[in-house]
Amino acid sequence: MPVIRSERPLAWRDIAAVAAGEPLQLADEARARIRAARELVDQIVVRGIRAYGVNTGVGALCDVVVSPAEQHDLSHNILMSHAVGVGTPLGAQETRAIMAAAINNYAHGHSGVRVELVEQLEALLAADCLPEVPAFGSVGYLSHMAHIALVCVGAGQVRWQGEHLSGAEALERLGLQPLALQAKEGLSLVNGTPCVTGLAALALERAQRLLDWADAVAAMSFENLGGQMAAFDAQSLAYRVSPGLAQVGERMRAALAESGLLAAALGRRTQDPLSMRTIPHVHGAARDVLAATAEVVNRELASVTDNPIVDGTPDAPQVFSQAHAVGASIALAMDSLAAAVAQVAAMAERRLDRLVNPLVSGLPAFLAHASGTRSGFMIAQYTAASLVAQNRRDAAPASLDGGVTSGLQEDHLCHATPAALKALAVIENSSRILGIELLAAAQAYDLQPVDAARAPYTEALYGRIRAVLPTYRDDRPLAGDMSVAFRMIADGGPPPLPGEQAAHSSAERLACMPQPALHEVAPGAATSANDALADAIGH
Repeated sequence: MPVIRSERPLAWRDIAAVAAGEPLQLADEARARIRAARELVDQIVVRGIRAYGVNTGVGALCDVVVSPAEQHDLSHNILMSHAVGVGTPLGAQETRAIMAAAINNYAHGHSGVRVELVEQLEALLAADCLPEVPAFGSVGYLSHMAHIALVCVGAGQVRWQGEHLSGAEALERLGLQPLALQAKEGLSLVNGTPCVTGLAALALERAQRLLDWADAVAAMSFENLGGQMAAFDAQSLAYRVSPGLAQVGERMRAALAESGLLAAALGRRTQDPLSMRTIPHVHGAARDVLAATAEVVNRELASVTDNPIVDGTPDAPQVFSQAHAVGASIALAMDSLAAAVAQVAAMAERRLDRLVNPLVSGLPAFLAHASGTRSGFMIAQYTAASLVAQNRRDAAPASLDGGVTSGLQEDHLCHATPAALKALAVIENSSRILGIELLAAAQAYDLQPVDAARAPYTEALYGRIRAVLPTYRDDRPLAGDMSVAFRMIADGGPPPLPGEQAAHSSAERLACMPQPALHEVAPGAATSANDALADAIGH
């Protein structure tokens, strides 16, 4: 189903949908806004109104005046000099997300690029002909979009239908002509925050899926370890005000309803260890961070993030050359999301450790068949511990890194795009940790000494795993099983909880409807803790 950029800005779910392969189309009114903004730039050039990056140099060269005859060269040269990314190229979804966020920004009608340029990006997306964008080298927002924009002028490299082509070859095959950039277009192509908003939309989608799995996998471990259901009591949890906590408590009650294993464990302990009884608190806190991050990303997508911004009328054009391209808020949000997901994964590793430790689990040592000759999940827990440590390093805030560039002109850096890339790395690591816990919990069911039934939900989840992987007997490399579990978590959601399927369908329909502008959302619209969270993340 096409995603339409109309008078309303795209929301993060729209960006994620385009990243996954949905087509993006510009409505006529969006094209009209782009044309109107271009007319303003033309008037600025004709009237000689000084405007950063239009008739001046950029960065520390902002006071160097550029003549009308040199403005094409300025735009073209900006792409060449700013295409300085290094390292492995971004994946297809990441590149599509950035391109969709860029088109969304131009459609606000304050960038001043020609509509033909935006349509060139639109055509590349439609053909899934994707520029190669090196992942690293940006302190803010410049290099990623520069590598994308190179293709529009017939330079750079693309990946298309399994081939690696030059930008010129790709345009020729698509029946497109390389564009000769006009005044301001070079700067408009590389600045703003599309690189971070695009990546942030993907991080939100993947984090939300991970948190759904975290609840499901935690339920399996909790059941295997004979946890006390009092940890999820609605009355008790209501004393702490947190939409996320309330939602996770409700989800855990649904996942573990009718569990014979938990019925048999009732009253066994006064309190469970923290990695079990704080599941609502930790997972819920992460969901609250997810909701807050979604709000920031949607605000960013609704914002004009160019420098300069053009406005006014052809008779009285205005130029605002300030700092809207700096993504401080989204950098902080990405750092926060990375830390929240890392904490969820760290607690998952602690539950995994309890499953493999016979001193606390009541299960065979390391979940091994024939302990002594077989190590079972002993070393898989090492892997999880290593990934938790990697998360701890990656979750250090990028937004505090600082730095100085461009001859002291740009002497404060927020590192928004690196923050988003780190968040994506933490989410991937965390999916692997949860995958290991998922395998261990399934193995624990196989070795469970208590003769009692699993909850219907955990039984369904166990069945899904055993449909693709048999119980582990040290008869094959465990890494292969871990890879299957990771793909299960990374590529789709867990089985829906009882009563959840209808809610998901409604949410999906709602996500496809036009999104209100942020200022049109009535405050206080949510009527419950769960509604508040759902409103924020669009779920």
